[in-house]
Amino acid sequence: MARARLPRRGFLKAAAVGAAAATASGFPAPAISQGLQRWKMATAWPKNFPGLGTGARRIADAITRMSGGRIEVKLFAGGELVPAFEVFDAVRQGTAEVGHTAAAYWTGKNKSFAFFAVVPAGLIAQEHNAWMEYGGGQELWDEMYGAYGLKAFPAGNTGTQMGGWFNKEINGMADFDGLRMRIPGLAGEVINRAGGISVSVPGAEIMTSLQSGVVDAVEFAGPWTDLAFGLHKVAKYYYGPGFHEPGASLELMINAELWDSLDHELKAVVRHACASENQRILSEFTAGNAASLQALIHKHGITPRPFPDDVVSAMRAISNEVIAETAAEGDVNRRVWESWSKFRDQVTALAPFTEQGALNQRDM
Repeated sequence: MARARLPRRGFLKAAAVGAAAATASGFPAPAISQGLQRWKMATAWPKNFPGLGTGARRIADAITRMSGGRIEVKLFAGGELVPAFEVFDAVRQGTAEVGHTAAAYWTGKNKSFAFFAVVPAGLIAQEHNAWMEYGGGQELWDEMYGAYGLKAFPAGNTGTQMGGWFNKEINGMADFDGLRMRIPGLAGEVINRAGGISVSVPGAEIMTSLQSGVVDAVEFAGPWTDLAFGLHKVAKYYYGPGFHEPGASLELMINAELWDSLDHELKAVVRHACASENQRILSEFTAGNAASLQALIHKHGITPRPFPDDVVSAMRAISNEVIAETAAEGDVNRRVWESWSKFRDQVTALAPFTEQGALNQRDM
C-alpha cells in the first residue's frame, strides 16, 4: 500500500512539533531543528601569531568545515574578547564556548594543571602525547577540568623550547639572584627558588616588558616565535634548551555543558580537529625553529649557547622538588603525580634505545 505524501509545509510543521516534544521530554532535538551553533573561540595568543595564533585559526576553521555547517567558530585573539590569562574562566562561565591556550597558565587554580601542558624536567612532546593517550593522562585531565566545568584535548605542541633571552650572561646560579624573568607555570616557582623573581606576562606583552625593563629575561617558545617578536633586538644572550619546557602542549578547552550536549558526530569533529592540529603544530614548530635559528645566527649575529652544567643540574634538582610537592595538594593531585612519574621513569629507560640514542649516534 503506497504511503500518503505529506505536503512540504506540513512536513516542516510536523518536524518542528516533534522537535519541541523531544526537547520537552528531555531528549535532545534532532540536528535539523538545532540549527547553526555559533561558537566564540578565545585564545591566549596574538592574532595570526606563528604556530599559535595560526594553529588556533586552523582548528576553528576545521571545526566549521567538518561540521558541515552545523557549527561556525569565530576566533578571538588574546585581548579581543577577554584578556589572554582569563580564557579559562571565560570558557567555564560561557563567555566563550571554546578556548585555545596552555594548561600551564592555570596553575594558580591548581598546580597539577601544569602536567597537562608541561612541567620542568618533564616529558618531551612525543612522550607527553603518549602519556595523555595511553598512560592515563587524558582521564586524569577530564577529572580535574571536569570539576571546573571544562573538557579539554591536546591541540598542538611547540616541542622543546629555548631557555630564553637574557640581558646578561648566565655563568652560574648566582646570576639568577634578583633576576626578573617572564616564565609561566611551575617553572616560575623554580626560578623563584633559584633566587629569581618570576613574572607572569601574556605573549603579546613580552617585547614591551623586556624593552621597558619590567623583566630582565623572557622565555616564550623557540627561534620561530622569538624572531617574530624581535626579541633579538633587545637582548643578545640566548640560551637553550630550556630546563622548564621540554615539550609544551597546547589545549583546546570547551565548556563541559556544551560538550555534553553535542552528538557523537560533532564530538568526533572536535576531537579530530584537535588531533590533527596537535601533530601539525609540532611539525610546523620544528621546521620554523630550524629556519629561524639560522636567520638569528647568520642575519642577526646571535650566538645561542647552552646553560652551564652546574645551572642545568641545580635547576633539575629544584624542578624535581617543585613537581613532587604537587602530590600533597589533594587525592587527584597525588594520582596525577604518580601516573606521570611512573610513565616518565618508563620512557626515560626507553630513551637511550630510541630517539635519544639515535641523536647521540648522529652527533658522534
